[in-house]
Amino acid sequence: MKITDLSAETREKIKSVRWDRIIEKHEGPEDWELVFRYSEPEFIEVEGCFVLLPVDKSHHPNISILRCIWSVDQNSATLFLSDTTYDDDPFFSGFMAVCDRIKGEDFFLAILYHEWFIIERAAVFE
Repeated sequence: MKITDLSAETREKIKSVRWDRIIEKHEGPEDWELVFRYSEPEFIEVEGCFVLLPVDKSHHPNISILRCIWSVDQNSATLFLSDTTYDDDPFFSGFMAVCDRIKGEDFFLAILYHEWFIIERAAVFE
């Protein structure tokens, strides 16, 4: 799936959504419209589902999904990921995203995108 495959109506739905962020100490709600204005987002595939994150498509080769947690109804996903576009240190390359499925659509849209310090899973959880 590609952004160009979407109808104008669907793109407008996406642009109307606000998402929360904490990135480089900048925080607060953002509009998806600004994501489209200042970058070129594109879908990534996660476990067979299409997800739109508020990052430029040039980041995609550097993104690794570390963990994905699906809601019981399959309408939300929580992603823990590494994006080494700017730095491969786990202290600076970790992010988490909460993504919801837009009603009537077959993709997930990030509603939260935060920095996350990549922490190895403790042995007590194994």
